[in-house]
Amino acid sequence: MKKGLVVALIFLAFSCHKKNKQVNNNPVPSVPLHIRVYPNDPLNFKIQAIGGWMYFPGGLRGLVIYRKSNEEFVVIERTSSQLPDNDKAIAQVSTDNFTLRDTISNSSWRIVDGGVIKGPAEWPLRLYGNTYDGSTLWIDN
Repeated sequence: MKKGLVVALIFLAFSCHKKNKQVNNNPVPSVPLHIRVYPNDPLNFKIQAIGGWMYFPGGLRGLVIYRKSNEEFVVIERTSSQLPDNDKAIAQVSTDNFTLRDTISNSSWRIVDGGVIKGPAEWPLRLYGNTYDGSTLWIDN
């Protein structure tokens, strides 16, 4: 029993280390954000329904805010993880409203979590932490 617990703890420690290493090595730098968004404001009607999204200023080259559920939002940096130094390599929401695509590298990512769908990008898009209290979306990192 103890041997199994030790093995599980070692596995967990290495798994966490690998995950943290990947996040820390993301080619898109994290920038400080302290933004308040009011989804119920009529100007933000596109994010009042589940599955809605809008572009917002902030981050390096802008943000995409996606409403995942009534209580959950995803805040995605638009800077391409494939070409982070190219000012024109910006992730744009595709016409299907489910993917983001960089027109320079032709990489694509999922809007629900920024994960890579198609390369050459190997890294997900950078996500920013957020909390929603029912009236205000707080974007902070």
